[in-house]
Amino acid sequence: MTDRVGVRRGLLAAGLGLASGLGLGAGMARGEHAADRFPSRPVTVVVPFPANGASDIGARIVAPALSRAWDQPVIIENRAGTSGTIGADYVAHASPDGHVLLMGSLGALAIAPGLLGMTEHDPSRELVPVSMVADLPMVLVVADSVRARSIAELVAEARARPGELSYGSSGTGHPRHVAAELFKQATRTDIRHVPLRGGGPLLVELRAARIDVAFLMLIEAAEGLRQRWLRPLAVSGPVRVPMLPDVPTLAETVMPGFDMGNWIGLLAPQGTAPSRVERIADTLRDVLARPEVADRFVGLGGVPQSSSPARFAELISVERARYAALLRRRGIRAG
Repeated sequence: MTDRVGVRRGLLAAGLGLASGLGLGAGMARGEHAADRFPSRPVTVVVPFPANGASDIGARIVAPALSRAWDQPVIIENRAGTSGTIGADYVAHASPDGHVLLMGSLGALAIAPGLLGMTEHDPSRELVPVSMVADLPMVLVVADSVRARSIAELVAEARARPGELSYGSSGTGHPRHVAAELFKQATRTDIRHVPLRGGGPLLVELRAARIDVAFLMLIEAAEGLRQRWLRPLAVSGPVRVPMLPDVPTLAETVMPGFDMGNWIGLLAPQGTAPSRVERIADTLRDVLARPEVADRFVGLGGVPQSSSPARFAELISVERARYAALLRRRGIRAG
């Protein structure tokens, strides 16, 4: 795979143009003459997955600081289903004034639309990118009930018991689903897919040993790793992470060149005034730079990362094209 982190950092460092079809065109003019005071009432951040997953944790880290900056409540609302598209659709049809925002992610914005065949209705194309929030490395974990203590042992166990081990995901099109399917292809193993509604339910199943294997964001795996009911076997990025210095990468074990993770970011309904989008992005940039916010992300294995609306739009466009080509080349389909 290409260097995902390099692509992201390059886009955020360069002032690239806006991506077509991502809501940053003429449609943003609607609402341009809204009152200057913002926000004038509580702001809702919709998380399109259940509580305790990576998107939810990230939203709850930034919400208190945004609330203080705006002097208004910031409410987290979980609207889960269909790999994140139900929540995205809800925000897409909200009033375009910045008071309802989406905590979007790589899977819902760049992978699921193509994988699920959303040729006629793709809610993410009715949203305006505002800013990235964080880059979230992934780790391949097993439940404590699994015997494997290394990637090599996991591969051997899966080959000895084809179809008996299971891996959990947040549904078709989520990065953890795609990563697991690529892992199965690379290792020639048969591990059964169990789709769930998000990272929170997946953690429950792993703790109860009803699921054996999963790719988790470090930010959501941290508690289970500390309490030792999760065992880390490999990280999915190009280099080892400070939080798990003794855990190898998949690239240095069974998947040379492998580099995949997740990111989260804020989006607004299409038609939100550009000045308001910029104002939200500016506030988020200031919030993510505060030590009490940045340290919480870093302490959980995440990397706080703001961006301009234009650069976030370009990132989504590039990731869509990259994953569409990857999934087509590897023959990974919905289901």
